[in-house]
Formats: sequence, C-alpha cells, structure tokens
Amino acid sequence: MFVSVVIPALNEEEPIAGVVRECLATGVPREVIVVDNGSTDRTAERARQAGARVVTAPRGYGRACAAGVRAVSPECDIILFLDGDGSDIPAFITDLVDPIARGTHDFVIGSRTRGNREHGSMNLQQILSGRIAGWIMRLLYGVGYTDMCPFRAIRRDTLPNLHMREQTYGWNLEMQMKAARAGLRVLEIPVNHRNRAGGESKVSGTLSGTFVAGARIIATLVRIALGQKE
Repeated sequence: MFVSVVIPALNEEEPIAGVVRECLATGVPREVIVVDNGSTDRTAERARQAGARVVTAPRGYGRACAAGVRAVSPECDIILFLDGDGSDIPAFITDLVDPIARGTHDFVIGSRTRGNREHGSMNLQQILSGRIAGWIMRLLYGVGYTDMCPFRAIRRDTLPNLHMREQTYGWNLEMQMKAARAGLRVLEIPVNHRNRAGGESKVSGTLSGTFVAGARIIATLVRIALGQKE
C-alpha cells in the first residue's frame, strides 16, 4: 500500500534530517512530507536535503497535521504521523502500518508508556494525562488508550469522516476520541521512545508551553465529550 509520512516540525533543524532518513530507510513510506510550522531556522532546508517534500503551515500543531494531510499524494492509502524531534523511532513504522495494510484495523497508535522509554523522554504530566484521557475515553466509547502518542497511522479514506478541526495541541486527542466514537477498528501497540535529538520541546520544554498545551487538550476533551457539532 502507498504510505505517506507526515512530520510536523517547528525549529527542528538539528534532528529533522535524521528523522527523515530513518523513515526512508525503513523502505515503507513512498513519500515523507515535512510540514514547516513557521520555523525560523533551517528546518525546511535540512528536510529537503534529506529527501522530504516540504510544505508550510501557520503556527499550530493541528494546522501542521492538517496541511500534511492535504499534501499527501492522491495514491496514498495510509497516513502515518510522527514528530520531527527524533523522539519517535521510525523502526516501528512497520508495526504501525501492517495491521492497516492487512485490513484488520483502521487506526493504529503507538503507546510510549507501554514501550521502553529512555530516562527523561517523558515527564510525569505527559504520562498521567495520557492515562487519564484514556480512562475517560474507555468510559465514553469503550475504547481504552494509555497514551496520546503522536506516532500513529490511519487509513486515509477514514480521516475525512472524522471532521478534524482542532488547530493546536488537541489534534492528537481529537483524532483518538473521534476514531473511537466513529467505531473505527482501533489498535494500540507498544513503541519505544527516546529523548529528543535536538532543540527544545514546545510542550514540556517550558512552563508556559505545558500550560497552553494542557489547556487545549482539556478544551478538546470537553468539546468532543459533550458532542458539540463539528
């Protein structure tokens, strides 16, 4: 099947080339799309040099993911998302894609908390928020997650039916909730996780980033749980 990799990236000039090359080295993706989310460094240049196609999007994690979805080739069957900081491990791409390619699942998400994590690669807030959100989704939809991991794959033809609208850090949670609510065949698998290869986290790297991301995630959870119109 035709697999497209989408990598949102904001000021990731240090790790981005390595991430792109690792993805291509698996032999799975037919294309790697890096979405430059308003970088002020050489992220776009280094991504192109490593073999990615680069598109741009205004600031906002959800905006970057949506721009990447719009940019995939018409032949694309599966879209795989991962972060551009080097913390997700592309060697697990096959594990995420295979259940969809076999036709047994529609949405496969990695769980960093169930895999092996390098010390310091996730903070306590990230671990707890993923567990709590997963518990709430099990109560609401009968589908349990243990993480809000950005490393995930989904059938392209199911994605428009989710009517994704979140423009910032709530994108990942929105996809998980709507996939469960829509009755997609969901699978969570353990994936290993490592420390970022360079730069600074936009979420856990600063107190303000943690607060803003947390607020958006909570707002997304409440909005979708209450069934607000899309």
